[in-house]
Amino acid sequence: MASDLKRSLSKTYIGLQLWVLIAICLVVLFLVILGISLWLSFRKKTRRANDILPVRQEPYVAEVIKEISVDQVSANNGVMTAINDKFTDRDSENVQFNVNNEDNSGQFGTFNHLEKDAEGSQLGEGGGTGALSKPGSASNPLTAPSPFSGLPELSQVGWGHWFTLRDLQLATNRFSKDNIIGDGGYGVVYRGNLSNGTVVAVKKLINNPGQADKDFRVEVEAIGHVRHKNLVRLLGYCIEGTQRMLVYDYVNNGNLEQWLRGDMSHKGYFTWDARIKILIGTAKALTYLHEAIEPKVVHRDIKSSNILIDENFDAKISDFGLAKLLGDGKSHISTRVMGTYGYVAPEYANSGFLNEKSDVYSFGVVLLEAITGRYPVDYGRPEPEVHMVEWLKMMVQLRRSEEVVDPNIETRPQTSALKRALLTALRCVDPDADKRPKMSQVVRMLESEEYPIPREDRRRRKNLAVNSDANQDRRSQTRYT
Repeated sequence: MASDLKRSLSKTYIGLQLWVLIAICLVVLFLVILGISLWLSFRKKTRRANDILPVRQEPYVAEVIKEISVDQVSANNGVMTAINDKFTDRDSENVQFNVNNEDNSGQFGTFNHLEKDAEGSQLGEGGGTGALSKPGSASNPLTAPSPFSGLPELSQVGWGHWFTLRDLQLATNRFSKDNIIGDGGYGVVYRGNLSNGTVVAVKKLINNPGQADKDFRVEVEAIGHVRHKNLVRLLGYCIEGTQRMLVYDYVNNGNLEQWLRGDMSHKGYFTWDARIKILIGTAKALTYLHEAIEPKVVHRDIKSSNILIDENFDAKISDFGLAKLLGDGKSHISTRVMGTYGYVAPEYANSGFLNEKSDVYSFGVVLLEAITGRYPVDYGRPEPEVHMVEWLKMMVQLRRSEEVVDPNIETRPQTSALKRALLTALRCVDPDADKRPKMSQVVRMLESEEYPIPREDRRRRKNLAVNSDANQDRRSQTRYT
């Protein structure tokens, strides 16, 4: 039988023995199967990469944010009482700002900035016009040209634009070091020029296995669909191979930290009115994130370097790499506390308990930073002054509130304006999260002409209340007699 098999395999067909033909067929079959398996594997990876971008319904945005009246602050708190007693009662002019809380045509985005750049993060060639002397005086056009005009229409997807890797390589000169405008733990930010001339900021996420996809999802889910004039706008994204990139509007006038530290002094003085306008814009953006969309967005990293400033001195909140989406009335317990030391709320730092009041605390720190010009934590200062919040509370209790104002402010704020800002900030940094105001209340407090209530008005209201109670008691006695 073996000899018959050997004779059969030794037969010649088309010049080749049968066993050679069988071997060739097996090799060809193996190669075909290998090729099909590789093709299927590549197709599966490509599909998985395309599925990373979350597809979800645009969150409901309330057409009008209900204004919440500010609860009157009682004088029971020692710090508040000290402020009220310290300041005089002379009238002051009202500071008005041309900032519209209901304007959602603005923008959203993210980046950490290089502090070494003397021109400031995202400082454009056109630059700004100097420190703000009359807030809101710069006129904005009613309609701005679309950043997508002139780009291929087929690449426009949903809320943003789908850029190819080649598009962004050309825009950033192959991600040249000369175009780096910021970096951080989540990626590097480059200045770029699109083919239609639009200047953008391109955030290239660090290519850690799994981490880049996670950071990509966080930022897209948090800011992909939202629009507000005080949020840097996310224009689009790039998903190609292992590359994950996000494209944002380019903001060209530095950030709040740079203005407070004097890095932008070549553009002029950073006035009190400019600071308050920026902080009111920041408060309105946080109001939108906390109260006008569902799910609400908790930023988790509100700090002066993440508040960009445009040429009109409007604030633009950026860097949503740590953002958390929470349902209505929901809180979150985190086993890993994220944020920047000095800005993190105490309950979040101690127990990982997170909700929108954590952002309120961070905003209060930024407000105090703008008032004093100091870092939240500065180990270069004497021990009692290392922690800005505790130092300021001590100064207020010692009735030395007027000494905390940033000495670099050319024209000191009027007493009532300083008093309003300090009281608002101290309410925001209250150690008890439940006692902190909502951001909509913070906006009202910063804008209100009647907050805090002047001493004469408080006495008048107290006397009216006492007289009303006395009259009611007399009427009750008369009725029973």
